[in-house]
Amino acid sequence: MGFTDKELGMDRKITRRDFMQGAAMTIGAAAASHKSLLAQTGAAGEAQNGAGYDPPALHGMRGSHEGSYQVAHSLRDGSFWHSAGAPMETGESYDLIVVGGGISGLSSARFFREAAGKNARVLILENHDDFGGHAKRNEFEVNGKFMLGYGGTYAIESPAPYSAVAKRVIGELGIDVPSYSKHANDQLYGQLGLKQKIFFDKETFGADRLAISPYSRWGGALPGDAARRWQEFAAQSPMTDQAKADLKRLYELDSDPYPSLSSEVKKAKLARMSYASYLNYVVKVDPQVVALLNAHPQPLYGLGIDAVSAQDAWGLGLPGFNGLKLTPEYGPGMGRDARHNDEAEAYFFHFPDGNASIARMLVRGLVPNAIGGSTAEDIVSQQVRYDQLDQPANPTRIRLNSTVVRVKHLGEVETAQEVEISYVQQGKLYTVKAAHCVLACWHPVIPYLTNEISAHQRDALRLAEKVPIVYTNVAIQNWTSFAKLQAASIYSPGCYFSEASLDHRVSIGKYECTTKPDEPIVLTMHRYPCQPGLSGREQHRAGRADLYATSFETFERNIREQLTRSVGAGGFDSAKDIAAITVNRWPHGYAYQYNSLWDPFWLAGTEAPCVIARQSYGRVAIANADADAYAYTDCAIDQAYRAVTELKVGKVAVS
Repeated sequence: MGFTDKELGMDRKITRRDFMQGAAMTIGAAAASHKSLLAQTGAAGEAQNGAGYDPPALHGMRGSHEGSYQVAHSLRDGSFWHSAGAPMETGESYDLIVVGGGISGLSSARFFREAAGKNARVLILENHDDFGGHAKRNEFEVNGKFMLGYGGTYAIESPAPYSAVAKRVIGELGIDVPSYSKHANDQLYGQLGLKQKIFFDKETFGADRLAISPYSRWGGALPGDAARRWQEFAAQSPMTDQAKADLKRLYELDSDPYPSLSSEVKKAKLARMSYASYLNYVVKVDPQVVALLNAHPQPLYGLGIDAVSAQDAWGLGLPGFNGLKLTPEYGPGMGRDARHNDEAEAYFFHFPDGNASIARMLVRGLVPNAIGGSTAEDIVSQQVRYDQLDQPANPTRIRLNSTVVRVKHLGEVETAQEVEISYVQQGKLYTVKAAHCVLACWHPVIPYLTNEISAHQRDALRLAEKVPIVYTNVAIQNWTSFAKLQAASIYSPGCYFSEASLDHRVSIGKYECTTKPDEPIVLTMHRYPCQPGLSGREQHRAGRADLYATSFETFERNIREQLTRSVGAGGFDSAKDIAAITVNRWPHGYAYQYNSLWDPFWLAGTEAPCVIARQSYGRVAIANADADAYAYTDCAIDQAYRAVTELKVGKVAVS
């Protein structure tokens, strides 16, 4: 569109941070509070005990931030040990060391203390500057209004019901899942006339246009008059008449392209073709319809419809399958995200900072003096005393900015009494010992940490291809432009960010959400760096490289340009209205979930690689959501439970 940097506000002083060659640079902080400014000068380069250390208050490039991955990459590339030098022994010895301070690692520590006793000595080593893993908390302050955003793990939700173990943990933390409706004002946007919208970009659809969505993203009916909604869509969309007709036909399709096949055989056929192929060659819709639907599965799979099976698309409620008269049970190879379950859908709870609140509650149980309060309601407003996380007097210690580089038994794996862990913190190599170890880190890292596992297990661990994602939070001065355009969320299938939505209206404890359009709000924008035409794993690898190569400036320019184009007609001025930007870049994002198009074992129902990958060896057990190839919080908890029980240090309750 040719917007200049000045028109977009690239020269404006907002709260942002970027990094150059590992050194932090504060670019500006017009909207920042004293607290966040202090954090920006402290948390990037200082140890966690330093004054002002407060990672959630940082902005700019977050997620896998600079300094969190360089050591691991040098280990991967084979250069680390060439210059590592001799490690320094800390002289510390623990009952358990956990590698990885995400929800699975924190849960592992919790379960171990249940089994071994509250006085068991536990050390958690985490390579990022904050605990929680993908459960990342982003804080903002705009015009005196304190706001939160989620930078990763979104909510208590899962396609399948939570296990007894996971439900027990959630309950013990004090989270009353059925009470969510008391905290959420889900009707606010609808009461203000805001709806789901679609932004059609000029490059893909011929013109920049914002239109009402005539359908629900995941199937089911939208409130209101459906016929009128389709009429409004037809008037607002720049799609060709043929494409509009084909889209409506797709939703109303009642003819069966496979009339002679049974439901079971139809599902097997759908499991072997992509949804894009189904649209192009079976129901034969206009290419603009394919382009419109392309990004629909991205929030779940990190892939477009070229790499997601037609069977999964049917399970997700995407259009074009009514005429097949398929029986409701899922067929072989259906992805777990596509399997409908009423009980699971009802079990939902979203904190304003996503599941960072769960991580914070887990930490409060492990290191009580680090976080105040006692309830799920008060956790949202508590500040973490990071200087208390790694104190010698704590039975459980959490050591941040610490990248583990080696895990080895002291002696033969079968008979050793101790495990030695080597890690790097602030450029120095240390060793520490423990009676047991749980690897709750990302599985592709594990083969670089140990030579004590078989080649078969090593290969299985490497198959856990992490899904690259970007969760961006943009703090804006007000949302009057969204209200004027009646947009609560905007699906943009042809744009850099495929999704943009106003934050959930959740007030809990002392935290109050925004309710008026003239007040500040956090806008969430998601990017999934797909590479159509490649296999699923190849797309994830290419997307990961793309994210590592993308500067904060590029993210910021795309944010400003896309918002200008999509909601500028409502009065949005990116040069004036954007107060702060936090880009949560996750090159290693979601756990990889198996896909019938790319994983023959999944289609055949044979043993999954994750089962081989998670096998314990000696005094080392393996957790993380990768251990069940399932990108949800309940999986992270369940796999922590399994890992700790395999250590056989005592009994851990199920429910």
